[in-house]
Amino acid sequence: MSRVRHDWSFEEVQSLFDLPFNELLFQAQSIHRQHFDPNEVQVSTLLSIKTGACPEDCQYCSQSGHYNTDLEKEKLMEVEKVLHEAQKAKANGASRFCMGAAWKHPSAKDFPHVLAMVKGVKELGLETCMTLGALSEEQTQALAEAGLDYYNHNIDTSREYYKKIISTRSFDDRLNTLSHVRDAGIKVCSGGIVGMGEQAEDRIAFLRELANLPEHPDSVPINNLVKIKGTPLENAEDIEPFDFIRMVAVARILMPYSHVRLSAGREAMNEQMQALCFFAGANSIFYGERLLTTSNPLENEDMALFAKLGIRPEEKNLEQVPAENLFQHTQPYYDANSQ
Repeated sequence: MSRVRHDWSFEEVQSLFDLPFNELLFQAQSIHRQHFDPNEVQVSTLLSIKTGACPEDCQYCSQSGHYNTDLEKEKLMEVEKVLHEAQKAKANGASRFCMGAAWKHPSAKDFPHVLAMVKGVKELGLETCMTLGALSEEQTQALAEAGLDYYNHNIDTSREYYKKIISTRSFDDRLNTLSHVRDAGIKVCSGGIVGMGEQAEDRIAFLRELANLPEHPDSVPINNLVKIKGTPLENAEDIEPFDFIRMVAVARILMPYSHVRLSAGREAMNEQMQALCFFAGANSIFYGERLLTTSNPLENEDMALFAKLGIRPEEKNLEQVPAENLFQHTQPYYDANSQ
């Protein structure tokens, strides 16, 4: 079995990126097979529980209040509506229900409603996941006591490049929230975005930062920037597809027990690119035809690709769910570049 490390040097990670493509994929697939069924992919659903008007200035985000993206702003959803969506997700094959809010941090007024959502979704028998921005120790502990299983909080990019993308929250602020989450016993989902104009060195440093955390994230989302009109990154240069696949493969080698998630940007990937990502060690996706303001592969397209590749949703997604119901869910609604 591969040894878990938290002391990777920049040079060691760079040497993985520099491997011949076929050698890198062989190493990644070999490690993947040690820890996961190579023909299973985790399928999750995520709902936006509060959309738009975020005070952060993340240059990739349609929900930032700093940019004119013509996004309709919405208040926090009612708990009953969230639980209704969770019930539909469970009936259609999801085992994990993720909820995201466009906040810098949860407000004292809204936080009790968030806790009620966690408790209610948990009572439905679903795994719970939240992404709410920065958390205090007290808020994190309250979420843990409510039954939260996972918390998503991306580091986005390298420490060096981060300040060119976000000024309203520091890189260390993000690490502090991840620390609170780990200390409370909640599992961490943390990854980032490529294609924001960063250099190869930033991608190396970004994955090294995640791999050298005290515990590897349970899920590592690798987002391919969705360029949204009105944001400063709307004209960013596309990342080369093979470079994206290399990101997936290196993430798999560095964090062998983590789920590596294909997140934003999947709609722009052809079947062959997605297949290579799965071979390189990606084993998690979100499904549904919307990623908040951007499109995602339709459920029937995902089913068709899975059939071609002989891939099936993770076994826990199949419990008491008719096979014909898998992927049949009504438009999960979430942030294209956050998961």
